[in-house]
Amino acid sequence: MNKEQMARFIAKRASGELEKGNLVNLGVGIPTLVSEFVGPEREILMHGENGVIGLGKAAFNVIESTISKGEPKESDSLVIDSGAGLTEICPGASFFDSTVSFGLIRGGYVDVTVLGTMEVDEEGSIANYMIPGKRVAGMGGAMDLCVGAKKVVVASYHTAGGTPKIRKRCTLPLTAPKAADVIITEMGVFDITPDGIQIREYNPNYTLEEIQNATGTSLIIPEGVPTTPPEYFEGL
Repeated sequence: MNKEQMARFIAKRASGELEKGNLVNLGVGIPTLVSEFVGPEREILMHGENGVIGLGKAAFNVIESTISKGEPKESDSLVIDSGAGLTEICPGASFFDSTVSFGLIRGGYVDVTVLGTMEVDEEGSIANYMIPGKRVAGMGGAMDLCVGAKKVVVASYHTAGGTPKIRKRCTLPLTAPKAADVIITEMGVFDITPDGIQIREYNPNYTLEEIQNATGTSLIIPEGVPTTPPEYFEGL
């Protein structure tokens, strides 16, 4: 898979973690793509911490914006998501101020959040808001979402420049300690357990040995661990 296909695979597989009727918050970058793989029959509502429930698909080229850093495509949309990206809205969407929006997050009403990250460790601690000495986007709502959402899914490339993003311990400043429940990368799905990170399923384009070598901590690999179902590779 090329990088675009990897991003779409990660997002599509992350969509499989959502249940019918969930209220879901999507982070910027790859997580924004998740909405492309959620049909209306699932009755999933997308929440934006800038004050909206009922976000639809991104109305700009997420892949181009995220990977190639190109200019977003033109759009007639006048609505933005919490990452300031143009977005569609669904019929019946509601708008409110950000204090109400964060009240929903802090009150535990968000069922799932899907977030990108710079690092995540075997305890589920997440570092996704700053690199000392570099100018990056900042915290946004990630701290509140890590603590307030019922389930935290990390959707990210497995490595960055060949360096593992999944580590024994995060080295960057933490967004939240012990927050993540699931990690999804182009290499597979990984659950955070009391004993460490366990592979739930893996992408058959990689071997288990390759996956372990690309990870900065020891993985728990159950006997007979399955590969990712083929439907998640369709249409990438």
